[in-house]
Amino acid sequence: MQFTKMQALSNDYIYIQTITQNIDYPDRWARFLSDRHCGIGSDGLVLICQSEVADFRMRIFNPDGSEAEMCGNAIRSTAKYAYSMGYTNKKELTIETLGGIKKLYLDVENNKIKMITAKLDAPVFDAEKIPVILPDNMKKCIDYPVNVHDREFRITAISMGNPHCATFIDDTKTIDLQKYGSVIENHAMFPKKANVHFATVIDKKNLFMRAWERNCGETLACGTGCCVSVTSGFITGRCSNDVTVNQIGGNIHIYLNEDLSDIYMSGNSEFVCSGDVTEENLFNYERKNIYEAYRVIE
Repeated sequence: MQFTKMQALSNDYIYIQTITQNIDYPDRWARFLSDRHCGIGSDGLVLICQSEVADFRMRIFNPDGSEAEMCGNAIRSTAKYAYSMGYTNKKELTIETLGGIKKLYLDVENNKIKMITAKLDAPVFDAEKIPVILPDNMKKCIDYPVNVHDREFRITAISMGNPHCATFIDDTKTIDLQKYGSVIENHAMFPKKANVHFATVIDKKNLFMRAWERNCGETLACGTGCCVSVTSGFITGRCSNDVTVNQIGGNIHIYLNEDLSDIYMSGNSEFVCSGDVTEENLFNYERKNIYEAYRVIE
């Protein structure tokens, strides 16, 4: 089975097209391929599939095998893969996800993709739809105080097809993301967990952000997380609607319509490597893990 590794802002995934090849038990493949010591190493597995309602369908699996609804960096890479590999010649295409159908725009010059823009749906603030559980029949979670360990965070919860929350702090660069991010991710207020984003305002047009992703942990970048942080910052007066978000993995540009109707996310992605894997590779990996588990028990 052929695979391709791609990265967008150092957010790396293994991409497998199922248009001309089949894959069974993708959850197991995701655990194997994502393993940075015994697999290829990635933030997850992305399947590029045929769709009955869009040009393509994207399925994304976390390193623990769970399926996610949407990833901004992955969907831009999916669009680049589909065009570069000759599965489409469209420069405007639609991709079906569990978080809805997204529109992608490719900026192509001399047959090379310079930039990929994803048009995302309007952010959802409705507590039931995110979902987030709030007291006193509150309908929205905007700058809501949440205490974690020794400090308070003001959290804004938003769905971009999957649950997210953003909080603005002064020490994003140095905060212990695992200590605080994992607690907020698994907080009782988020019945389906949440992707958690910590942001610092540089100025009205620039943010610095770090992402703690649901079922994944810290990643070097998160495209939808940038959309959530800009939206949260804009509605609370911290930043404008036209912002560059700086991350450890690189920068991405976010433009939010002032009426919150659409969000545009622009950035690039890069091919890393390609190769082949077999079911024997997967089975050997799983046998090794079972053997190691028994050794621990003994």
